[in-house]
Amino acid sequence: MAGTSSFDVTTGVDYMEVTNAVTQATKEITQRYDFKGLKVSIDLDAKAHTLTLGAPDEFKLKAMWDVLQSKLVRRQVPLKNMKPGEVATAASASVRQVIAIQNGLTADHAREVAKTIKDAKMKKVQAAIQGDTVRISSPSKDELQAAIALLKQQDLGVELKFGNFRSN
Repeated sequence: MAGTSSFDVTTGVDYMEVTNAVTQATKEITQRYDFKGLKVSIDLDAKAHTLTLGAPDEFKLKAMWDVLQSKLVRRQVPLKNMKPGEVATAASASVRQVIAIQNGLTADHAREVAKTIKDAKMKKVQAAIQGDTVRISSPSKDELQAAIALLKQQDLGVELKFGNFRSN
């Protein structure tokens, strides 16, 4: 009897790379001529999975976000996992924007991954939701590779990661 093989589908970001990108963006912004003397901030809260941008006006806030995005891309942090919130006014006529960082599949995303696998009607491929990951298993490694190819074609709004490959 052939054993089953499996892999996990999840999403997330490397917070060390996000921290490095925030440091680089902060350094660039403080050295830019158009930001001289202005009170701007980029705060990373790893526990709450958020980035908070603060600037004197929306134009400067957008410029900060563009700089931060370029640094994140350079450090291979998936921008799909960054969900910018509404721009809100803060104290002393400044503006603030909170950017949520998607770390782990939400219940909706996990259901969507499982539904995609089920709708493909792949023989003997099963998807099991386990918290913020989805475990895909099958006795055939070829079927698992077809499942990875199928999921890579889907646009779920987050960057999918495939890992924890196991053969029993």
